[in-house]
Amino acid sequence: MDSNTDIIDQIKAKFGNSVIDSHHFRGDQTVTVKKECILELCKFLRDHAPLSFDFLMDLTAVDYYRKKPARFEVVYHFYSLKYNWRMRVKVPVGEDDCLVDSVVPLWKTADWYEREVWDLYGIKFNGHPDLRRILLYEGFKGHPLRKDYPINKRQPLIGPLN
Repeated sequence: MDSNTDIIDQIKAKFGNSVIDSHHFRGDQTVTVKKECILELCKFLRDHAPLSFDFLMDLTAVDYYRKKPARFEVVYHFYSLKYNWRMRVKVPVGEDDCLVDSVVPLWKTADWYEREVWDLYGIKFNGHPDLRRILLYEGFKGHPLRKDYPINKRQPLIGPLN
């Protein structure tokens, strides 16, 4: 199988209208999909034997400040241990509807990744079992990796950790 085209072709064949964009570069494939299909797509990538993307390497976000209609992208990086393939999936997320389905039911490691994205970007994950801050303290105001976060913003002090 030529992983550069066949993987993307299989995704397009199954998810057709949900695929917004796709490309491959230096052996890595990327698809951009509508957020409504992310859970089903991830299950397909993991469970479809010819693909076998069984390892969620990373889940992060990007803030394209002032980009309309989707300011953010949630980015998933998958790896197939069986085939030694990598796959990147991007999901555009608008500022007004900052919500994506959680993939924790498919990969337990997504728990902390999604909490980090929530903490730093303010993107919520529908169905996440424990969505709370992971790097910053609970009283922290805002999400510091958003490009419009004020660089000199003062935060309330917290007491000593006993």
